Amino acid sequence: MNGVGPALDGLDVQVLEIPTDGPEADGTFAWDSTTMVLVTARAGEATGLGWTYGAPATAQAVTGLLAPAVTGRPALDVPAANEAMARAVRNAGRPGLVAGAVSAVDIALWDLKARLLDLPLVRLLGAARDEVPVYGSGGFTTYSDHRLAEQLTGWSRQGLTRFKIKIGEGWGGDEQRDLRRTERARTLIGEDAELYVDANGAYTRKQAVRIGRTLAGLGVTWYEEPVSSDDLTGLALVRDTVTADVAAGEYGYDLPYFARMAPTVDCLQADATRCGGLTVWLRAAALAEAHGLQLSGHCAPHVHAHAAAAIPNLRHLEWFHDHVRIEHLLFDGALDPAGGSIHPGDDGAPGLGLTLRPQEAERFRTR
Repeated sequence: MNGVGPALDGLDVQVLEIPTDGPEADGTFAWDSTTMVLVTARAGEATGLGWTYGAPATAQAVTGLLAPAVTGRPALDVPAANEAMARAVRNAGRPGLVAGAVSAVDIALWDLKARLLDLPLVRLLGAARDEVPVYGSGGFTTYSDHRLAEQLTGWSRQGLTRFKIKIGEGWGGDEQRDLRRTERARTLIGEDAELYVDANGAYTRKQAVRIGRTLAGLGVTWYEEPVSSDDLTGLALVRDTVTADVAAGEYGYDLPYFARMAPTVDCLQADATRCGGLTVWLRAAALAEAHGLQLSGHCAPHVHAHAAAAIPNLRHLEWFHDHVRIEHLLFDGALDPAGGSIHPGDDGAPGLGLTLRPQEAERFRTR
């Protein structure tokens, strides 16, 4: 290893398509499988893992646009690699799947750097907390009452005390079922647990206010994307009208997005698999703190865990059903949310603390 460390030898990418364990939908979208684009960064004998959840075409952006931009660079200089990728995709259009590609590579580079230094990533970044609180997330609009009860009580048995369900069914077309399901969830988790809802932008502004006022009577304290996250005026209006905390930000693909959104929400969300990786996610946390806000990590819990433990203004991390199932299936070293929190880095394993199970990955590989 020279003064600047080993050079990055290259990137490998796989596309994995994993069926869901049942039909799933939220307020505005339905799906029956989840696609992971998995990147391996190589430097000598060391490797790092990173991934995003998105379209298979994301892999082409990794191999065609990003690999040439980062190969040969010092593997320890992750921010420089992130900047090189941002410049390389200028004419390709950064938002969307290209941002997902940048994110997956950036995550792999952070994992690689920590492994080269033989440190858990949280120790490399520097811990701000001993544990990361999580909330159970699922409660899809396609779930029957029985399936909803099964999921919520399962999380409760693990010791989780925060629970989120989807509402806004059919683009806000069934308000009464939304409220019945929320009432059912409150009954199942008890009066002392925190109850969250996510409308995925399904409601109009007045719908969101009307529903939000009723949700207050059910003790709902987190109202995610009550209107489209593109409607910043609407988010601010709902925030100023309802008692629950209004949250949004999962579709942020760059830092300026979060700067525009911060004045309109009670809690900012960011997804490292979309926003530009852990490099930009950490910057989004600082931006949120400058606005007096907390940050909540969106989905992909094993991507976020170590970075979440490194920021002082963390609200919590989403323990999303689909991604938890996939990450526990594909990786050794997956974390345990018993008691409602995870403890990244406690086992001393370097990087993200995960080891890919190649045979499991091969079962779902499409390229």
